[in-house]
Amino acid sequence: MRNLESILTESRFLAGMNKEQLELITGCASNVRFDAGQYLYREGEEANHFYLLRHGMVSLELYSPEKGPISMQTLGEGDTLGWSWLIPPHRWTHDARAVELTRAIALDGKCLRGKCEKDHDLGYELYKRVANILTDSLAAANIQLLDMYGGRK
Repeated sequence: MRNLESILTESRFLAGMNKEQLELITGCASNVRFDAGQYLYREGEEANHFYLLRHGMVSLELYSPEKGPISMQTLGEGDTLGWSWLIPPHRWTHDARAVELTRAIALDGKCLRGKCEKDHDLGYELYKRVANILTDSLAAANIQLLDMYGGRK
């Protein structure tokens, strides 16, 4: 049976981090499981976790009173979600719902923020990596908008 540190070492998100940084992050990590239909988090709630998906699928959704939940993006094995733990005011801006049985590593955001305050190199490294996630999310949103509304004429 593999331990959390060995699993985190294999994560794309954490690839290239040094051993000391991985040890600090491992201290904030736990295994979690979500059944199909279960929410990882809901819009407006306090954002205190970050997830590294190991198995399954998660739909990132916005709620529309007219249409109900609208899927913005679907994530799967190897993907990460939940950047709001790092950016004040630390509130979720959308829902995340397991589409099928999903297993992940949950990183405690309060724990990580505390470690980033003490170790600015760790904080800078995590900020750079989260910035990449934000860039990818923005690109995915742009593509979805083009699909919904078509290109310019």
